[in-house]
Amino acid sequence: MLARERHQAILQLIENQGAVTVADLCHRFAVSDMTIRRDLAELERAGLIRRVYGGAVSARGRSYEPPFLTRSGESQAEKERIGQAAAALIHDGDSLALDVGTTTLEVARHLKGKHNLTIVTNSLHIANALANQSDIRLILTGGILRPNELSLIGHLAERAFQDFFVDKLFLGIGGVSFEAGLTEFNLEDALVKRAMLNMAKERILVADARKFSRVVFASVAPLSAIHKIVTDASLDATIVKRLQEMNIEVILA
Repeated sequence: MLARERHQAILQLIENQGAVTVADLCHRFAVSDMTIRRDLAELERAGLIRRVYGGAVSARGRSYEPPFLTRSGESQAEKERIGQAAAALIHDGDSLALDVGTTTLEVARHLKGKHNLTIVTNSLHIANALANQSDIRLILTGGILRPNELSLIGHLAERAFQDFFVDKLFLGIGGVSFEAGLTEFNLEDALVKRAMLNMAKERILVADARKFSRVVFASVAPLSAIHKIVTDASLDATIVKRLQEMNIEVILA
């Protein structure tokens, strides 16, 4: 494994677990103590982590949201499979709400061949992906633009979702936890998601396995607000079992 690949893997571990130890990293990557300490020193100089005795923790707070372009390159194969599996749940004539995010974008990209859909979204990425599909009636919420995300937030976006009732919601999320429920990096995004949850007959979460056992900044809703979860097959079996015990259908893509 190249050093930059190891650095990325270390950052991902810290993101998922909150902290790592030098001993665990040495065992995981089969490298020396000196190599790991050098890796951690480089990541600290870059401002990405903070070293502590015996290991490291994230230098990023819970409100830090990685840029859209960065997220779009992560777990791409898994997100494509999730998008395809989620799109298979959609029937001709359905009305849908599509949330912002890299995974919900994959749902939109797999809607070719569907007919007579009505879609409400606050994502300009999704609007662009669907703009030329004549068999889809596309409704944009309006609102304040988040430039880097190309998402619409604020009162206008919330109000738009309050004015519609759709068959299915496909929700993206920053973190999923049994204790904290659904959480999001940005408070304004969280408020729009709450409005979306209130207007959907069937609420479907689309999230890759990295999102689970993670808590980020703003509370959206308890996990019980979700009817189905479409995720990738690497999700831990114990998490799948607990979700099923909550009467949440889990679809592994």
